[in-house]
Amino acid sequence: MSVNVVNLSFSYGSLEVLHDISFTAADGELLAVMGPNGVGKSTLFQCILGLLSGYKGQLIINGQDIRKIGIHEMSKQVAYIPQLHSPVFNFKVFDVILMGTSSQVSAVRNPGREQVALAEQALETMGISHLKDRGYTRISGGERQLVLIARALAQKAKTLVMDEPTSNLDFGNQIRILTHIKKLARDGYTIIISTHNPDQASLYADKAIALFGGNIFRQGKPAEIITSELILKLYNVEVDIHSLNDGKIRVCTPHNLN
Repeated sequence: MSVNVVNLSFSYGSLEVLHDISFTAADGELLAVMGPNGVGKSTLFQCILGLLSGYKGQLIINGQDIRKIGIHEMSKQVAYIPQLHSPVFNFKVFDVILMGTSSQVSAVRNPGREQVALAEQALETMGISHLKDRGYTRISGGERQLVLIARALAQKAKTLVMDEPTSNLDFGNQIRILTHIKKLARDGYTIIISTHNPDQASLYADKAIALFGGNIFRQGKPAEIITSELILKLYNVEVDIHSLNDGKIRVCTPHNLN
């Protein structure tokens, strides 16, 4: 079991954002977190990453309570991939990925052969070796997202947390990114993503949780929990649910679409 969230609650002052949240994300599992804007998805991720303290409950990564893990050790356990990253300097793609190995060397040492090899392997895994010498700010949004995932792989953490990894990408890049993410899960990574698209959860995730009102409203296999009632509750829109692949996949279309 890689990530275990137990009775997690978090408040900003008197405003409780998360209440009694419990779920697990196992090795080799892709977990999708759904819910409307402002429901606490980003707060949940910041708690998992150890960026917010003062929460109630437990957050356990690979059997270790994160309260007892320092920042350096956390970087070996969990890697974060943001939805948007715009650096000031036009670093080469390879250098951006190499930055993911910073926790493996001291502050006064340059990356060595092992770190360079990790960056090379990450480029190959994500299929972007041809971008190695390109400027990071001169590549497309989809390519940048692949670079950020490669940087996380070079970090050697086996748990990846991704905040809306397909946000602002065109349809083709969304498919490419999600396909890579799904493959990483099959290769043994534990991956937690947030998404506003229930079809993405249904098509790619092994398990999904739906946050609403600071609580987990539903959790389980996407084909079991994604219903028209759930979508109405989360997003206040009426949809029709269509089953594909013998009911293993569910997709949504607007109700009474003409």
